Amino acid sequence: MKEVAEMRCGILGACLWCVSVLAFFGSYCSAQHMNAKDGPCQKPASGAEEAACFYDIYMKSDAELNQFYLRVLTVVDGDELVKLKVAQRLWIQFRDANCSAETELYRGGSAASMVKLACLEAVTRDRTEELKVMYGWRLEKWSK
Repeated sequence: MKEVAEMRCGILGACLWCVSVLAFFGSYCSAQHMNAKDGPCQKPASGAEEAACFYDIYMKSDAELNQFYLRVLTVVDGDELVKLKVAQRLWIQFRDANCSAETELYRGGSAASMVKLACLEAVTRDRTEELKVMYGWRLEKWSK
C-alpha cells in the first residue's frame, strides 16, 4: 500500500513538474496572430511599441472593413441585405469569441493585450478580403 502511495506521489510530482515547465516556457511561445509571418507589426522593438502598432493597424483594418461594408450595403437589397446583416452580426460574435479564446491563452501575461489586438486585426483584415471576394464584382458592375 505504501508503495502505491509513493508511486502516485511520484507520478503527481512528475505531472506538476511538466505543468510548471510548460507554464514557464509557455510565456515565451508565440501568439498565433501576433507573430504570423505576414503580420503587420514585425519591426517594433519594445512591447509598448508593438502594442501601439497593433492598436494602430487594428483601427486601420476596422475602418477599412466598415468603409467597404457600407459600400456593399449600397448594392444589395431585399433578402440579400437581410442575410448580409445577419452574417455580419454573427461574424462580429465569432470575431469577439475567437479573439477572446486566443487571448485567454495568455491571461495574466503581459502579452495578452497585444494578442487580442493582433487577433482582432488579423480577423478583421480577413473579413474585409472575404467581403471583397463576395461583393467586389457587384461593386465593379454598379460603378460602371
